[in-house]
Amino acid sequence: MAKPGNKIIQAKLVLVGDMGTGKTSLVLRFVKGQFFDHQEPTIGAAFFTQILSLTEATVKFDIWDTAGQERYHSLAPMYYRGAAAAVVVYDISSTDTFTRAKKWVQELQRQGEAVELKYYHVLATIIGQKHLGNSNLVMALVANKSDLEPKREVETEEGEQYAQENGMFFIETSAKTAENINELFYEIAKRLARASPLKRTGINLNNETQSRRKLFCCSS
Repeated sequence: MAKPGNKIIQAKLVLVGDMGTGKTSLVLRFVKGQFFDHQEPTIGAAFFTQILSLTEATVKFDIWDTAGQERYHSLAPMYYRGAAAAVVVYDISSTDTFTRAKKWVQELQRQGEAVELKYYHVLATIIGQKHLGNSNLVMALVANKSDLEPKREVETEEGEQYAQENGMFFIETSAKTAENINELFYEIAKRLARASPLKRTGINLNNETQSRRKLFCCSS
């Protein structure tokens, strides 16, 4: 339960990364406490919400889980533009997904530059977002599937070094075992709370899990 007087932060969070890295599984584990061995690929994007109550703030996440297939890549800017936080995911058992994660980081960094205001609002309207997010993007590099240690291709040190060089925080997770899932999102929430310029309010929200999922299907 949030303390009276806590500031309320509405934060758009986006997950990006290759297909099969476990983005949807991460979100499902966080929002619903669920894990499925065979998770269907996301089509377009899926939407979830979750509330986290910290000592200093209550963070209301609007979570966009983007599709990893290359054919949906052109749609990604609609979901990550205006985000307050971005989670870039790779699979520790696949060097290719780590290489692709680096490209996602570069793309997100480019989007941190100035964007034409009119275009910015058009994209926000398309995906129905009223909260356009934070100009200081909180970025996390997530090495998922730590339960596949025997098949590891990307060493922990590689991920840590890349994250440090690019101003991100690094964490290894497993949606299957739930390792570090809550820690990931709580760390993001803490960083958003520290960076938030919002004034305190008298609203008191319960730390009640809210979740809803929508699929956006697009023709290939």
